[in-house]
Amino acid sequence: MSEQRKSSFATVNPYTGETLAEFPTIEGAEVDAVLETADDAFGAWRKRAVEDRAALVGRVAELMKERKETLARLITLEMGKLISEARGEVDLAASILAYYAEHGPGFAAREPLDVEEGEAYLVSEPLGVLLGVMPWNFPLYQVVRFAGPNLVLGNTVLVKHAGICPQSALALEALFREAGAPEGVYTNLFVSHDEISRIIDSPVVKGASLTGSERAGAQVAERAGRNMKPSLLELGGSDVFIVLDGEGLERTVGAAVAGRMANTGQSCVASKRFIVLADVYDDFVEGMRRGFAALEAGDPSDEGTTLGPLSSEQAASDLVEQIRETVDQGAELLIGGDRIDRTGAFVEPTILAGVKPGMRAYAEELFGPAAVIYRVEDEEEAVALANDSQYGLGGSVFCSDVERGRRVAERVETGMVWVNHPTSTRADLPFGGIKRSGYGRELSKLGMREFVNRKLVRVLPPDAELGGIAG
Repeated sequence: MSEQRKSSFATVNPYTGETLAEFPTIEGAEVDAVLETADDAFGAWRKRAVEDRAALVGRVAELMKERKETLARLITLEMGKLISEARGEVDLAASILAYYAEHGPGFAAREPLDVEEGEAYLVSEPLGVLLGVMPWNFPLYQVVRFAGPNLVLGNTVLVKHAGICPQSALALEALFREAGAPEGVYTNLFVSHDEISRIIDSPVVKGASLTGSERAGAQVAERAGRNMKPSLLELGGSDVFIVLDGEGLERTVGAAVAGRMANTGQSCVASKRFIVLADVYDDFVEGMRRGFAALEAGDPSDEGTTLGPLSSEQAASDLVEQIRETVDQGAELLIGGDRIDRTGAFVEPTILAGVKPGMRAYAEELFGPAAVIYRVEDEEEAVALANDSQYGLGGSVFCSDVERGRRVAERVETGMVWVNHPTSTRADLPFGGIKRSGYGRELSKLGMREFVNRKLVRVLPPDAELGGIAG
């Protein structure tokens, strides 16, 4: 095995920089054998009663809750998430699996259609083997929101995790195996990026889902399209956080800090662009300064730490480069802007103002503890600025007048908008974006509508009049 293959998947503690474990990739004939196993498993898995499939998914949820601390500490070890947030991710992932265990059979049930003569209904049929290409920032949550509904439907899944969280990947696969999933129903893949296109090309694979970068998403979408296969993409985001008045400002500022700093800012739906009306701007900025300055960098596995490292040295370097270049282009640095002088992939909590079109931070996603704040004069300017983005994942509007907040939310061009709460996620709410943030929806009932054949069955009596034939 070459060194290149050995180092493709590795646990590197972002707090210490220490490489703790490495795992080899598979390629070529080894991958083909995995695909064949998954395809063989699909034949039997789809025939099992949907209630049985749902029960297995529910059992994984139970095991996940039982192993909560172990799983949380793996997440923290591999990508630096604060331990309290890692436990929250385990809870969220388990709630998603439990949700589909309970509601999935109903979502997959036959749906009658109202017709004048005879009978018509839709049946939900699985497509087959699906590939999920997953990111590192939520190694459980983002996997199960893909795998859970599709396994209940009767699809089988191949999961290609990010290279920095291999032990989390293996732990999740072990839970499915312990719950009783037959070989090939849920399979972890340690493969290189080069293998992904070949996997999508395989006639065995019937669809692909990716959560990750725009570049990777474009490659997966292009390959799936070439093969006439469905795909789902959840890509970057530059979520707006619109502040329309100063009532309850302390709560609004607290929500802003939490919305920006969750997962050390490494979330597609983290609040990133803060658009604040002029009459409350100064007070809001001062509140954000205090909130950011109060964060304490340290060991993410320590309960008292409030600012963890970024996921890797590369991630930290990339973010600082974006910030510095934006400042060089004329933006104002209100706080932070550099690495923290200590071991680990730490970046100072940063606030930028005066960011204008043409600057890097205006158009690019800042994936880490860095916020951009804009002053606007009125609601119209706020909406126009919010929509002047290549991204369209989520957003939030804070306003004491709920009807005004609703009105503005409905004008924001994103897949999701929350009023008086930062963009968040729940099992029973659809999740997804538009523009360069991707397409398709996960979670809720819609999460079972992406990789499924919604087949029409139309039944008429033998003597029915023939007519209306078209194609």
